[in-house]
Amino acid sequence: MPVEITPALKADLNRVSHLLANAARRETLRLFRSRDLVADDKEGRGYFDPVTAADRAAERAMREVLARERPDDAILGEEYGNASGTSGLTWVLDPIDGTRGYLAGTPTWGVLIAVSDDNGPIWGVIDQPFIGERFFGGFGRAETHGPQGEALIKTRAPRPLPEAILFTTFPEVGSTDEAAGFRAVAAKARLVRYGMDCYAYALIAAGTVDLVIEAGLAPYDVQAPIAVIEAAGGIVTDWRGRPAHMGGRILAAANTAIHAEALEILSKVPDLS
Repeated sequence: MPVEITPALKADLNRVSHLLANAARRETLRLFRSRDLVADDKEGRGYFDPVTAADRAAERAMREVLARERPDDAILGEEYGNASGTSGLTWVLDPIDGTRGYLAGTPTWGVLIAVSDDNGPIWGVIDQPFIGERFFGGFGRAETHGPQGEALIKTRAPRPLPEAILFTTFPEVGSTDEAAGFRAVAAKARLVRYGMDCYAYALIAAGTVDLVIEAGLAPYDVQAPIAVIEAAGGIVTDWRGRPAHMGGRILAAANTAIHAEALEILSKVPDLS
């Protein structure tokens, strides 16, 4: 049964999402750039995929808030999996998106929080605790709160691909074919930057970046960015132009025009066997 999105529900999702982000901020900052920080490797991924005590503590803290504030909602979290609910809404949590950046001490990792119904994310938060910068939105409105104050945000106006700024985590992830597809787009872009994790998606919403292209993502990697980018006027799909909230190959764009240019190239990449 579809969830009725009332003004009161919108306000409560906003309120609780900030409580979650605040709880995760406290936990992630405890160990950031600490000599006590150690990481385990999630083996079997084919590359170093770390998890830390901070990842686990931040997700536990967010789950504690949800147990108190919205106990009827379901939860999907990177570290502790699924918890069932009865409301028709699911909180999708990535306590540290960009744990490799977190380990390296760069301020480009973030906390990702989304609320989804059966059709995908309807509300999202991208929070960078060290900078104190938070991007959030849904229902046609996106905002940022941070060092430069509080403001509504909107994606960039259309421009041709040869004038575009493109971000990615390639060549760190992806198959050989996927990497080739990314390079085909990158060869046409004006500026390409690497390794920004979820912060790159926030910059699309903030209006400074045109495209993010990635592969191999999980739902908790992408649902918050989808909600924030779409609320700011952008578009996020897979490499065939289909809904992307379950992860996989991701094409995030500031507008439909630049999305169409990139999609024309990426749609030719063969499906994974």
